[in-house]
Amino acid sequence: MSTLSNSLAATDIATVMHPYTNMRLHEADGPVVIARGEGIHVYDESGKEYIEGLAGLWSVALGFSEKRLADAAYKQMLQLPYYHTFSSKSHEPSIRLADKLVEMTPDNLSRVFFTSSGSEANDTIVKMVWFMNNALGRPKKKKFLSRIKGYHGITVASGSLTGLPINHRDFDLPAIPVRHLTCPHFYRFGEEGEDESAFTARLLAELEAVIAEEGADTIAAFIGEPLIAAGGVLPPPAGYWEGVEKICRANDILIVADEVICGFGRLGTPFGAQKYNFTPDIMTTSKQITSSYMPLAAVIFSDAIYQAIADNTAKIGNFGHGFTASGHPVATAVALENLAIIEERDLIGNAARLEAKFQAGLRSFADHPLVGEARGTGLIGALELVADKPTKKLFDKPGAAGAIANKIGHEEGLIFRSIGDTLALCPPLIVTESDVDEIMRRMGNALERLTPAVKAEGLS
Repeated sequence: MSTLSNSLAATDIATVMHPYTNMRLHEADGPVVIARGEGIHVYDESGKEYIEGLAGLWSVALGFSEKRLADAAYKQMLQLPYYHTFSSKSHEPSIRLADKLVEMTPDNLSRVFFTSSGSEANDTIVKMVWFMNNALGRPKKKKFLSRIKGYHGITVASGSLTGLPINHRDFDLPAIPVRHLTCPHFYRFGEEGEDESAFTARLLAELEAVIAEEGADTIAAFIGEPLIAAGGVLPPPAGYWEGVEKICRANDILIVADEVICGFGRLGTPFGAQKYNFTPDIMTTSKQITSSYMPLAAVIFSDAIYQAIADNTAKIGNFGHGFTASGHPVATAVALENLAIIEERDLIGNAARLEAKFQAGLRSFADHPLVGEARGTGLIGALELVADKPTKKLFDKPGAAGAIANKIGHEEGLIFRSIGDTLALCPPLIVTESDVDEIMRRMGNALERLTPAVKAEGLS
């Protein structure tokens, strides 16, 4: 960590309020000030090198030095640095990107609405669906179904959809009508004597029971990440998504696939819905759409939804929703170049080819005394730390072991994310076999140092 004598760190402490941060600890320890990036590596102000094992925030597909994206931004800056998409205005990059997204996504998705973040996109979806159901004469059909540990953003609406306590506590959330269903994580939520297929059956029975209890005529949509990421990297059990789709179709409930992290190749397929064999009515995309070089997100949805919304705009005169940066020309130009590079370099194929090696590397730590479960899919994975392996007992101070691991990881030159006591990895899609070997070597070093460190802290 940076010392307080460093001028940048001291200025940061004095002026910057950081997201997802214990601010009093931040005041004491100071920030890690990242100065530059190169490929899958970043370097702090002292020159120390790190493998960015979380791709920034699950998002930098092309690494931290792709000149073609900088060139695309510069070229667009010179031609048209900004214009809006309000009131029937448009520009070439947003038109071309919308066409590209429709081409890439499932055939039933044919319309696109741009925002600057996944949170804004999911917030937009809530409003779109409410607007549509009011237009269709279904004013009661407003509730959403989500899952415990699901992550869908941090606005008032998207934060309500999120199923993590830290995103609700003291924010007075949920603030919209939402039911959070059991998290589809067999290791942590499976019951004694229950195998994975029985677990799936129980989750689907719960879904049917909640629909019956609430009334299908009051439920607008089911939203879920194909693989839950920020909640701990939680792949769904076999048959789960196929069952969810069947039940939702039978009850006229829309399916929203939150592909903010899974999308554009993370799981070795273009989108997570394809990995888990279901067809959404609405898809949320962001993060890897631009490799996070520019803020951008897109809601891609069916023509049936569009037609109902369009009819209502004709009736009442407008669609009273949008953002200053919706379809920003520089962001959409960067996204077009980013997606072109992903295709040219077959980075989705790269994720598929490296999946076995990456997942085997993670699972090689399964026998470590502190690792309860090693899990993941494609180029995303996690190690869940436990106090006792046979009983899956959590630590008495949740998050303390993860925080120690995070600090040791930095010392070893590996940045991963500690989600409580789960250590998450999600490297850029440009990783090579040798990069995966080095990631696992540094993770192994961190775990070797973690056991005595946890013991020294008296954690159990």
